Amino acid sequence: MEISIILKNFGLSEKEVAVYLSLVELGPSSVRKIAAKSKVNRGTSYDILKALISLGIVSYYNKESKQYFMAEEPEKLLSSIDQKQEDLLEVRKSIEESLPLIKTLFEKQGGRPIVKFYEGPKGVRQIFEDVLEEVAGAEGREYYLYSSATAQHRKNVYDAMPDFSKKRIAKKIKVKIISLGEDGHPVGLDERKWMPVGKKDLKATHEIIYAGKVAHISIDNNENPVGVVIQNEEIYQAQKTIFEFNWSKL
Repeated sequence: MEISIILKNFGLSEKEVAVYLSLVELGPSSVRKIAAKSKVNRGTSYDILKALISLGIVSYYNKESKQYFMAEEPEKLLSSIDQKQEDLLEVRKSIEESLPLIKTLFEKQGGRPIVKFYEGPKGVRQIFEDVLEEVAGAEGREYYLYSSATAQHRKNVYDAMPDFSKKRIAKKIKVKIISLGEDGHPVGLDERKWMPVGKKDLKATHEIIYAGKVAHISIDNNENPVGVVIQNEEIYQAQKTIFEFNWSKL
């Protein structure tokens, strides 16, 4: 791999790579010589040199009122990477500590619902993964589900994530299910009730009420799953209340 590509992977821009490699070739040099060699204008070269100094891969000294820059030993690149890793760990720690506040601000969004559309098995899998992640971190570890009792429709949906129930149980997530029809059976950590719908064939297969969100998963005319997730606390609470009322009456 070319050195310039390695340095770009390290995080340097094209001009920073040009300045750094020019300095490596020249040895201790003035800004004027470095700019001429790298073909980067003098002002920009000086700013780049200051940035490289902050990374610890360039240093400077003064001689006869002139400033000379020099590249540090190549091992300093490794030291700089180690420092970046330490800095990233600190950033990660800060983000983790601030995450509840950030999520609160994100969820408010001026009180407007956030609507996301998902298409096909990969899209629906994202919904299922979100359910597992969000509910696993929520108080009570429970969500509510309206489910079509039609076995083929359920299969088309769960083919997107065949091991969903296994993962749900492993995370100790509970679910209350109202089946829209006389089919379906418990598989673990779930309670199920049945709502009679007559002879209707309901392709509105799933409604998942979870962690401040409501997901609707249906089957399109080509038997492919599609989903819409609405993130809004008021809508979530309304759907949760309706589900709990229906549950108490069945």
